[in-house]
Amino acid sequence: MIPVHSSTAYVLGSNDAEHARLTRQAGTLAPYTERLFRDAGVASGQRVLDVGCGVGDVTFLATSLVGSTGSVFGIDRDAMALSKARLRTAAIRAANIQFQEADLSDLRVEGLFDAIVGRFVLMFLPDPIAALRSLAAHLRPGGVIVFQEASWASFYALAGNLPLRTACADLLCNTMRRAGARPDMPLMLYRGLIECGFQAPEIRIEVPIANDAGGRCWLYELMVTLRPRFGELGIATGKIGAFDTLAARLDSELESTASYAPLVGLVGAWARRTN
Repeated sequence: MIPVHSSTAYVLGSNDAEHARLTRQAGTLAPYTERLFRDAGVASGQRVLDVGCGVGDVTFLATSLVGSTGSVFGIDRDAMALSKARLRTAAIRAANIQFQEADLSDLRVEGLFDAIVGRFVLMFLPDPIAALRSLAAHLRPGGVIVFQEASWASFYALAGNLPLRTACADLLCNTMRRAGARPDMPLMLYRGLIECGFQAPEIRIEVPIANDAGGRCWLYELMVTLRPRFGELGIATGKIGAFDTLAARLDSELESTASYAPLVGLVGAWARRTN
C-alpha cells in the first residue's frame, strides 16, 4: 500500500507503527479483497504483479489464490517495508513470492503477467492514469487488471448519525487532499481504465461494517497515523476535541447511538486486456 510512483512524500508515512497498522487493517479488509480478486479472475497457476505491496499483505492474499503452481511478484518503493515482506515470506517458506524495489516511472520486470493487482495504491499517486497505462504494458492479452481503492463518500453515507466520526473523516480527507492524495476514487478508477484502453470495466462499491474491537478502532488508528500531518499542513483540529480522549469518545458515540462503525468504502474495479 506504499506508492510506487510519486514525486511527493507518502502522506501515511513509513515506520514500524504504520506497518503494524496496515497489517491489522489488512486482516479486516481481507475478505473483501479476496472476493474482489476471485470475481476478477485471479486464480490458480497465474503469474501476478502486486503493485505497492508494502509489507506483503495483499501479496500473501494473492498467493493463496494462485497456489503453488502460480507466483506473485511484489513491487514497492519502500525498502523498509520490502525488508519486512521478505522476512515474512521466509518465515512461511514461500518459494513462489518475490519482491523488488521499483518505481512505475521505470518499471523493469521480465515477462508479462496474468493479473496485476493493488489495494489503496492509485489514490496516492500524482497521476493514476499514467500508472495504469504503464502497468497495462506488462499485462498479457486476456490478462486482468484489478484495483481496490477508497470511496470516502460511501463512508459518509453511513455515518450521518455519527457526528464525531464524520468530523474525523472530514479531517482525514482534508489532510489527504492537501497532501496530494485522492480520498474518492470511483470515477477516477473507472474512467482511468477506459482511458487506458480497457473496455467495459466491472466496478463495485461496498462499505465494510465493523462490530469487532479492531474494526471499531480503525478510524482512530488512522487519525493517529495522520496526526503529525495536521500541523504540517495547517489543518485545524478543533472540531474533534482533545486527542487524548478521542478513542474513548468515538467508542462512546457508537454505544450512545446503538450504531455500527462504518469503515472507508471500497471501490473495486477490474478489466481485461483484449489485445
